[in-house]
Amino acid sequence: MPDSFTLIANSKCWIEDDSLSQLKKFSSSPGIVHTVGLPDLHPGKTPIGAVFASTGIVYPFLVGNDVGCGMALFGTRTNLKKFRPERAAGAYRGLSSLKELPFESPYAEPSPIKELGTIGGGNHFAEFQAVEKIFLKDEFKSLDLDRDKVLLLVHSGSRDLGQRIYEEFLSVEGISLEDPRAGKYLESHAEAVLWAGRNRRAVASKVTGFLGSELEYRPPMDSAHNFVEERDGVLLHRKGAVSALQGPVVIPGSRGTLSFIVKPTPDTRASLFSLSHGAGRKWPRHLCKGRLEGKYRRSDLSVTALKSRVICHDKALLYEEAPEAYKDVSQVVAALTDAGLCQVVCSLRPLLTLKI
Repeated sequence: MPDSFTLIANSKCWIEDDSLSQLKKFSSSPGIVHTVGLPDLHPGKTPIGAVFASTGIVYPFLVGNDVGCGMALFGTRTNLKKFRPERAAGAYRGLSSLKELPFESPYAEPSPIKELGTIGGGNHFAEFQAVEKIFLKDEFKSLDLDRDKVLLLVHSGSRDLGQRIYEEFLSVEGISLEDPRAGKYLESHAEAVLWAGRNRRAVASKVTGFLGSELEYRPPMDSAHNFVEERDGVLLHRKGAVSALQGPVVIPGSRGTLSFIVKPTPDTRASLFSLSHGAGRKWPRHLCKGRLEGKYRRSDLSVTALKSRVICHDKALLYEEAPEAYKDVSQVVAALTDAGLCQVVCSLRPLLTLKI
């Protein structure tokens, strides 16, 4: 690997050769001065779980089509002791999509997102969670979260807006910052990041409102993981990676495992000021159903090993997003802490996962 390449992993991290080959390929692209692979690294159209630092050139292709996609953690006013996952699951099971739920946008300007307040497909979700264990009491207290209340984690992006931007500016070679199109892309990109965050808030409002609850944590803990960030004249392209410069972040597991809130350490230069965005896929989607259909019935996948419930009407997606399809998130987090990049504040346990 060239000197401009760094892999953040430990001996327990399983990193596919294909993802390393992709990372090596893009690390030699014009203008790329450094590339980092994080412990959740896995292959895609471009490597996911990666950060690319460039000078003079912006690469829309490396950010991908879901600009601004990320995670937002909200508090709710629902008491944990009163929350019944099986009862809530029964209520949501009758919905074919979040499109059915009304939502009045509080934003003055017209929405460029046709489906504001929808999760999207693939690995996107809304998940009710509970605080499982607190590791750093003072840090947890500073988060202003109530461990006796239900939390809500939303993973979604900019929906059709991000796709339109991707199609307009798609260029594997990148765009020189001297080209007017680069400025136009960065402007459109900023709009998509803004709207992706608003979409997560809209999803949270719909999901909690449906149960007669309310959000109480403002602003949410929100971190994008597909975006470009400028730092000291260098463009950091994050694809499946969150910024370590914006405070604590959530690193989610699969729907059947714990998630973690971590606090970045003061010096994260080794990872280009970035942390992992999740567990990372272990199996390609097209292999999941064949590997799991003989082992599990559809109803088996609706209840996890942690006794949480899953609402997903798409049979193929139910198998594609099974916990076995993902890497061990605890090992991903351990690799980050071993590298001195973050500390674990607390763990979160899933109660009910929505993929509708």
